Amino acid sequence: MSAYRVPRQWNACPISHRRTVVMPGRVAFSTTHRPSLSSKEFNMGKSYPSVSEEYKKAIEKCKRKLRGFIADRNCAPLMLRLAWHSAGTYDVKTKTGGPFGTMKHAAELAHNANNGLDIAVRLLEPIKEKFPILSYADFYQLAGVVAVEVTGGPEVPFHPGREDKPEPPVEGRLPDATKGSDHLRDVFVTHMGLSDQDIVALSGGHTLDEDAFFADYSEAHLKLSELGFAES
Repeated sequence: MSAYRVPRQWNACPISHRRTVVMPGRVAFSTTHRPSLSSKEFNMGKSYPSVSEEYKKAIEKCKRKLRGFIADRNCAPLMLRLAWHSAGTYDVKTKTGGPFGTMKHAAELAHNANNGLDIAVRLLEPIKEKFPILSYADFYQLAGVVAVEVTGGPEVPFHPGREDKPEPPVEGRLPDATKGSDHLRDVFVTHMGLSDQDIVALSGGHTLDEDAFFADYSEAHLKLSELGFAES
């Protein structure tokens, strides 16, 4: 994922819970506040790590901070790209890469595919400093989940417990949009362990302005963000 359209304007009505989104080159559309999609709906068959009640409370407080910040700064696409690129390096065979906080390292930010993500890391750091208990791994993925919600999608279930890894993955694991379907299947299916449906849904994240794609996208995004969690 490389280029996104950033909303020019968000008009929120706290009474009706409706949002009007105005996209460059697009007509405005309104979305009602959508209920969260339960973990039962997205049963990924994962064995989630246990975290303390203090950690869970910090997640909820951080989520509220992120929601306001991302909406105010109109940076949902950038935050989604950060979460996406953090997770998209996972290799299911070697169990390396993935959403484990390594994007904070200059070496990974220097990868060609991550051009501009240093801005996202820099924007988020003041919020992260308020929640030292949280891992960067959870923090970056939480920002992506909030970005989906702020942009008009459903509230994606979030399971904390990712630990930060010390070394970033090697460069070249993310999909190259200039290559064909065989390349996409190699990256998404062979390396990440996802499906053709996930490829289509996650590719839709480039627009972030089509109301219809969110249901499939949210499920695919959850799978992506949970790469590396042990199977139950």
